[in-house]
Amino acid sequence: MIDFRRVRELWQRLHVTVRDAPLGVALMVTSFLPALQNNGTQLGDLPARPFDELAVVAIALQCLPLAVRRQWPAVSIGLVSLGFALDQVRVYHTVAGTALAFALISAGAHLERGRRVVVVLLSAAYVTLAVVLTRLGSTEGPEGFTVFYLVLVLAWCSGAWLRSTRIAEAERRRAVAEATRTAERTRIARELHDVVTHHVTAMVVQAEAARYLTAAPERLDATLSAVTDTGRRAISDLRHLLNLLNPDHDGAGAAHVRAPSIGDLRELVEQTRQAGQPVELTEAGEPAGTAGSAEFVAYRVVQESLTNALKHAHGSRTAVSVRHGEKEITVEVTTEGSGSAAGSPGGSGRGLAGLRERVDALGGEFSADRRAGGGFVVRARIPAGNPA
Repeated sequence: MIDFRRVRELWQRLHVTVRDAPLGVALMVTSFLPALQNNGTQLGDLPARPFDELAVVAIALQCLPLAVRRQWPAVSIGLVSLGFALDQVRVYHTVAGTALAFALISAGAHLERGRRVVVVLLSAAYVTLAVVLTRLGSTEGPEGFTVFYLVLVLAWCSGAWLRSTRIAEAERRRAVAEATRTAERTRIARELHDVVTHHVTAMVVQAEAARYLTAAPERLDATLSAVTDTGRRAISDLRHLLNLLNPDHDGAGAAHVRAPSIGDLRELVEQTRQAGQPVELTEAGEPAGTAGSAEFVAYRVVQESLTNALKHAHGSRTAVSVRHGEKEITVEVTTEGSGSAAGSPGGSGRGLAGLRERVDALGGEFSADRRAGGGFVVRARIPAGNPA
C-alpha cells in the first residue's frame, strides 16, 4: 500500500527546480499533440501557421523556464514573455502560451527586487507586441488587447496577493515565536526571583542571627547548619532552572525534580521558622486531586509572602491560612508589625507583581495591602482544576 505521507515528504525534500519542472514539461508535451496544435492562446486574431523549427524554439522558451519560476522569477518571466511574443508573432497559437500566466503568478509571488521595473518593462513589451500584431494585420482592436492585458494584470496581482499572505504569515509566526520566548523568559525570571530571593533572604537573616550566638555554641551550630541546608536547596533549585535554559535540555534529566506544591508548605514554613520568623500554619479542607498549577501558584504566594516577612518584618508574628475548596484554593498570609517596614512589600515589587500575574493567568484574584492596625496582608483566590 502506498504511503502518501512518505511520498509527500520525499517530494518536499527535492530541490525547488525539480519540483517546478513537471509543469513546464507537461505543457511542452501537450503543445506538440496534433489534436491541440494551433488551439492555444490567440492574441491578434491572425490566421494560424503550421509548426516549423521556430515553433519548437517558441514552445521551449515558454515551457522550460517554468522550472526556475520560483528560484529565478525574473529570468523565468523574461524568457517566457520572449517565447510568448515569438509564438504570437509567428502565429503558432500553441498551448504553451498558457505558461505566461503561470510565470506571471510566480513572478508576482516570488520576485523580491525590482518589482516595479519588471512591471514597467513587461507592460512596454506588451504594448510593443500589440503594435507589431496590428501591423501584421490583426483585427483584435484596442478593446481586445486591453482585455487581455487586464487578464495578465490579474495573474500578476494573484501572485502579489500570495506574496503578501506569505509575508504576513511569516510575520505572525515570528511574533508568536517572540511572544513565546518572552513568556518563557518571564516565567524563568519569576522562578529565579522566587527561588533566589527566598533562599538568600533566609540565609542572610540566619547569618545575621549567628553573629549574636557566639556565646551559645549549640544554637550557633544549629543556625549555621540551617544556613548550609538553605544554601544547598538554593543550589539545587538554581541548577534545575539553569537546565531549563540549556538549549540541549530535553526535560528528561529533570524528571526527578518536582515542582513545589501546596503539599510542601510545612517544609517551607519550617525553613522560615529556622530563619527566626514565628510562623503559624492553618490548613482547612482537602486538596483537590486535579488542582494542578493552582497548587504551584498557591505555594509561590506563600513563599513570596514569607520572604517579604523575613526581609521587612523579621521576628514579627506571621500567620498563614490555606483553605482548600472544591473549585478554588484560598490563601491568606498576615504579618504583624508597625511602621513602613512591616507594611512594605519590599524591593522593587517584582515578586508581588509576578504573583498577581500568575494568579490572574488562572482567573483568580490577588491583593496585597497594609493592615489598618499595622502589618501587611496578602490574599489570593486561585481557581483549582487547572492541570499543570
